[in-house]
Amino acid sequence: MSIAPAELLGHGDDVFPAEAAADLVLGLAVLRYTQFNSVCYVRDGVTLGIGAGQQSRVDCTRLAGAKADAWWLRRHPKVRALSFRPGIRRQDRINWRIRFIEGDLTPDEEGRLAKALAAPAGEFTADERARWVRRLDRVAFASDGALPFRDNVDHARRHGVRYIAEPGGSIRSDEVGQACREHGITMARTGLRLFHH
Repeated sequence: MSIAPAELLGHGDDVFPAEAAADLVLGLAVLRYTQFNSVCYVRDGVTLGIGAGQQSRVDCTRLAGAKADAWWLRRHPKVRALSFRPGIRRQDRINWRIRFIEGDLTPDEEGRLAKALAAPAGEFTADERARWVRRLDRVAFASDGALPFRDNVDHARRHGVRYIAEPGGSIRSDEVGQACREHGITMARTGLRLFHH
């Protein structure tokens, strides 16, 4: 599968860097095998989040965006510094990192996490998480169907999106394109509809 956009929208004379084009192709390949109303966030050849099967595309965009944020937050120095006791399984370490990132541990979870760690975790504030998420950038976003409203672009930008591939053809495609220009996002309208029931 290759991107041969029928239309390329962007800001200034920007084009897709080779890495972004590869990420968009990966995103489109992933979407080919998901439920309808699907979107995919990709960066550096890694699928960060998939939102699929929701009743609205913007719900998919927000759901997958939260997964992309969690992927990025796992790279925060405070999360990387979590020191687990020997014998804590890999999947348990991953699950504890995610719960630590989410920041809403129950009292029981706080106690169990403390027992799993060799040293106290310390506090990871909402402000620290928000500042770190704002650093996420160069994310590619692919959609299996046309983006029907600009809200998809507005939400995608909150999760570091700079490149979008979508088939186009919405009655509001001009508004969606304008949102991309406002956010400095380069968009390819592929003419390739992957949406299916």
